[in-house]
Amino acid sequence: MNLEQVFKQYKEESIHGRYITLALIEPLLHKLNTNKQLKIIGKSVLGKPIYSYTIGKGKTKIFLWSQMHGNESTTTKALFDFLNVLQGDSEIAQQLLSSFTFCAIPMLNPDGATLYTRENANKVDLNRDSQELSQPESKLLRATFESFSPDYCFNLHDQRTIFGLSETGKPATLSFLAPSYNEKREINESRLKAINLIAMINEKLQPYLPDQIGRFDDSFNINCIGDTFQYLGVPTLLFEAGHFSNDYQREETRKYVFMSLILSFKILFENDIVVNGIDKYLSISQNKVIFYDFMYKNIKINYDGIEIITNFAAQYKEELIENQVCFIAYISQIGDLEDKLGHLEYDAKGALYKDDFDNIPKLDQKADFYLDNNVKFVNGMIKI
Repeated sequence: MNLEQVFKQYKEESIHGRYITLALIEPLLHKLNTNKQLKIIGKSVLGKPIYSYTIGKGKTKIFLWSQMHGNESTTTKALFDFLNVLQGDSEIAQQLLSSFTFCAIPMLNPDGATLYTRENANKVDLNRDSQELSQPESKLLRATFESFSPDYCFNLHDQRTIFGLSETGKPATLSFLAPSYNEKREINESRLKAINLIAMINEKLQPYLPDQIGRFDDSFNINCIGDTFQYLGVPTLLFEAGHFSNDYQREETRKYVFMSLILSFKILFENDIVVNGIDKYLSISQNKVIFYDFMYKNIKINYDGIEIITNFAAQYKEELIENQVCFIAYISQIGDLEDKLGHLEYDAKGALYKDDFDNIPKLDQKADFYLDNNVKFVNGMIKI
């Protein structure tokens, strides 16, 4: 199977970029509702409908949810690409629909999606609410889990551009995790199933995304939904969509999430799962905080007549301005940047730093400055 070609064929072109809201996906859900697969399972804090979409007639039940965090939209795009496959008449669609029943909640947190925030409208992180179930969205997710009784859970998220792989010096474009079910991080039957599946996904995805796949931290937190579902005995996989070079809109990353979903279910369909994949799983590079969006090296700064050479880094903050996600670069670290990398790195070779204030970089200051008066940086990048 040519996964690149499958993605091009079924990509949902009507949604793109980072700002994915309920208003954008509702028409798609109704378009996909060809046989009463769509259901409103409840409402958000602000009264917006939360939908589930169920398709297939297979014995193995797959539960997927996305945008639990409103500003994590990459997997939502990939999920719609995947649902387009299931609505097609290809061989893979027929195989998957006969083997699996899929229940997807494409947008668990529509209020957070509109506000482009991690939390819901009550400023609660839904991924820390799996025990208290204090929010309507958390209750709906748990109720759907219990009524659907899945065999596998797919917990779909985004991660920040700061994550990478120390061994390769590359960004962690995708990271996976079989969440722990207890404090000791032991491996029981359900967690082993998730581990085995992730080991195979990684193996089959490497030719498409070499050295850019990470393993997320498995510290146990029963308040997290993935840990809770694993604790309840259902194999759960965490997907974290990360950064691909120059892909801040995450359209390339979207493709690899799509490929991972197709591979997941193809592996399960073909029973192409390693018996004990623990070693293969643990060999996946650990996801670590090693990146800044920008790194500036060998910058000359004049401190009251004393010149020093230093480094500093800048990081984008994602700000919603007039219904558009804008990436605004702010200085985030000054001095020793040992063991850190920049998605974009600039060696000033001793050029003198100047700005419109007091010619000294400061934390949380916008990354607008000059080097030797003849190179201008605006929003972190050289202005041509």
